[in-house]
Amino acid sequence: MYDVATRMHTLRLLADGRSMSSVSKETGISRASIRAWRIRVEPLPRLYQTSSCTPLTDTVSYSYLLGLYLGDGHISQPASHRVPSLRITCDDKWPGLMNAAEDAIRRVFPANQVCRAKKVGCHDVKVYSKHLIHLFPQHGPGRKHERRIVLEGWQQTIVDAHPWEFIRGLIHSDGCRVTNWTVRNGKRYEYPRYFFTNKSDDIRKLCTDTLAKVGVQWTILARGSDPFNVSIARKESVALMDAHIGPKY
Repeated sequence: MYDVATRMHTLRLLADGRSMSSVSKETGISRASIRAWRIRVEPLPRLYQTSSCTPLTDTVSYSYLLGLYLGDGHISQPASHRVPSLRITCDDKWPGLMNAAEDAIRRVFPANQVCRAKKVGCHDVKVYSKHLIHLFPQHGPGRKHERRIVLEGWQQTIVDAHPWEFIRGLIHSDGCRVTNWTVRNGKRYEYPRYFFTNKSDDIRKLCTDTLAKVGVQWTILARGSDPFNVSIARKESVALMDAHIGPKY
């Protein structure tokens, strides 16, 4: 048995022009199953309309929520639940961020109840919805950095329309604003810097591509041999980030 996310991912590979044989070899799914899914599985999402879902109206909040999901979000569906749940894990040190996450979820899912589940040192901001798999097609088995993460065309259109909201979601989840310092000629100098850290090459590229579109210069800062850190340190770029993002709160 395969879940909807696996089926949709398989169909997206076919939609990209891949042959049925190559998709079968990559996914380990039989050609017979793939052939049947091409007929039975509902169409892929269109712009602002995700299959049978209610049209997505608040694209500003969705762009922010998408950034949060790619960082600290997770979709699951235990056997005891009829519908999947989305949870955004927020550190208790940032209550403002937690409120922002809850507000975004309520705006994207205005007809659904949103709750907070307390854990050690953090809370999960949660919502249950049968439309989650369609709204976040990046969901799939395994960890995000172990699978391919690519935005659908309708998602990219939303991010292009609201890039700062998307960047804010990424920074609020897996980023930070810090103050670095150095000593020159015996005098201490301090300067602010932004970081975004994520193990997924695909998610880091989504971040850097969007940063470039809004005029923010960035570099990759490797710690050891792992190039997981996107660094923003140039004065003009930090000023842009301060104007649109700011520190966590």
